[in-house]
Amino acid sequence: MGVALFLAINSNNPINPNNMKIKKVVCAPGKTGFFFDDQKAIKKGAKNDGAFYSGDPVTPGFTSVRQAGESISVLFILEDGSIAHGDCAAVQYSGAGGRDPLFLAESFIPVIMKEIAPLYEGKEITTFRKMADLVDKHVNADGKKYHTAIRYGVTQACLDAVAKSQHKLMAQVVADEYGTKISDTMVPIFSQSGDDRYLNVDKMIMKEVGVLPHALFNNVETKVGLKGEKIKEYLQWLRDRIVTKRQNPNYQPAIHIDVYGTLSIVFNNDFQRIADYLNELSEIVAPFELRVEGPVDMDGREPQIEALAKIRELLDAKGSKCQIVADEWCNTLEDIIAFSERKAGHMVQIKTPDLGGVNNAIEAVLYCKQHNMRAYLGGTCNETNRSAEVCANIAMATSPCQCLAKPGMGVDEGYMIIFNEMSRVLALKDVLK
Repeated sequence: MGVALFLAINSNNPINPNNMKIKKVVCAPGKTGFFFDDQKAIKKGAKNDGAFYSGDPVTPGFTSVRQAGESISVLFILEDGSIAHGDCAAVQYSGAGGRDPLFLAESFIPVIMKEIAPLYEGKEITTFRKMADLVDKHVNADGKKYHTAIRYGVTQACLDAVAKSQHKLMAQVVADEYGTKISDTMVPIFSQSGDDRYLNVDKMIMKEVGVLPHALFNNVETKVGLKGEKIKEYLQWLRDRIVTKRQNPNYQPAIHIDVYGTLSIVFNNDFQRIADYLNELSEIVAPFELRVEGPVDMDGREPQIEALAKIRELLDAKGSKCQIVADEWCNTLEDIIAFSERKAGHMVQIKTPDLGGVNNAIEAVLYCKQHNMRAYLGGTCNETNRSAEVCANIAMATSPCQCLAKPGMGVDEGYMIIFNEMSRVLALKDVLK
């Protein structure tokens, strides 16, 4: 149900789109493009066993270290018979780094149908921002907001409903309401390799992916190296692989790896040693730009901000070309503002499901761009094709530095979904006004 289907509204229907209503809300349980993984258990040594992990879960709610990802499709049946659609989904490492708990369809469909459906059924479609606020700003009697995954999916459906009622692209609705301009080119797409960090890189090079490969360095002993030596070896291979296999000599991807805070362990949180190591990595991959996500995990927002601000200061002082990317403990719009104000990193991952409503992701990109912090419209491999399509529209309307290819870690599927949706937006944005 991407932009190619948004014209499904029956033009002969006499309903005035300016006061179209939502007739009914329907939920459908779904699967995501990856898994829920217990990050704490993995950091404590849970080992890969094929697609499984051995060992016992540590994070509350998990019944195994890795389990199937779940989603909920929220379907708004509109007055003219068309259907607006968003998908509720949560990140791969749910319950870690200050995030909401594990998101299971069986537990949360009743919440949506009992508490959220009445907010929309029989109501007029107004603006995206007003409709998103109904669920995203809602606070219950205990002073709590709805699970981030619920807010994520319902606000996607809100954006789609407004687009359908106005006969517009979702990107056009965002641009209109937030005063932006839809990009004239594709936003660079960041593709994830998962653990298959060699074969999947070849796929990325063939497709000339703009940012690569993520690489999933989430275990010191098996992937990072006790002195960080395994990352060095990998980056040397990666640099040489791009140079020798690219067919276009002008293909200059940015190299972006995620180390999941493991440098805290390797260097015992010695920030000078970490900065020196990161600078070494940037020299290994030259002439390609290097971005390192989550170099440390300080187990709390304030110490995380202090650590990333210090590491950035040390890197900048030596004129390093390495950029660090904030991720853990930078989950909400408020977090992103705090990290940006303190220059805690060079770039922030706007991990879309963690922010709740997609309205917050839009505001986060715009805030970063206005405050000298690079914006990465991210998310998780554990999303769906629908949430990816919506995010591609948001990226085209807000122009972050990069947008994550999602869901999954197989490269081809996630890259195809994001690339094709952006391409459709480019093809239609000047035709449909």
